[in-house]
Amino acid sequence: MLVHEDIYDKFVAAFVEKAKNWPVGGPLDAGVIHGPLVDEIQYKRVLGYLDSGKAEGAVAALGGGKIDRPGYFVQPTLFTNVTDEMKIVKEEIFGPVTCALKFKTLEEAVERANNTSYGLAAAVFTKDLKTAIKVQNALQAGTVWVNCYNTFFSSAPFGGFSQSGIGRELGEYGLTEYTQVKTVTTSLA
Repeated sequence: MLVHEDIYDKFVAAFVEKAKNWPVGGPLDAGVIHGPLVDEIQYKRVLGYLDSGKAEGAVAALGGGKIDRPGYFVQPTLFTNVTDEMKIVKEEIFGPVTCALKFKTLEEAVERANNTSYGLAAAVFTKDLKTAIKVQNALQAGTVWVNCYNTFFSSAPFGGFSQSGIGRELGEYGLTEYTQVKTVTTSLA
């Protein structure tokens, strides 16, 4: 997550406060937000990323280890004190792990966000519609959510740029394998 330096500390504190109380359990249990990883292989892989982040100097503002209960549960983890070159920033972890990086300008944020071989999805949170449009157009991602996240519609194509995904699923574009399409979902609420 790229967070403007003016709100970085406040954002990290709010994120930690919200995520530290997520209900943990089976994915079919009512009210559960945080479930287990799919298998032991992925569990060990994610724990390896946690170790790598700490070894490279990242600080776990939240989590950073396993949950002491039966199953493949990893703590929701937020790393701070991270750099763009760290393994936990450059690679897709596929676990409950994220990093918060500071930025100063929109141009810097877009350049850093696009400096990856992946481009499945991105999100922009802002009160300024002009900023949202500028950033959504510049991001190299197959889906860009604006002021929302993980919102899907069966008529809207889904798929990534670069090494994220092959072609598109859903919508009319699911039939056309040879295009680069971007979905932008904006909440005006």
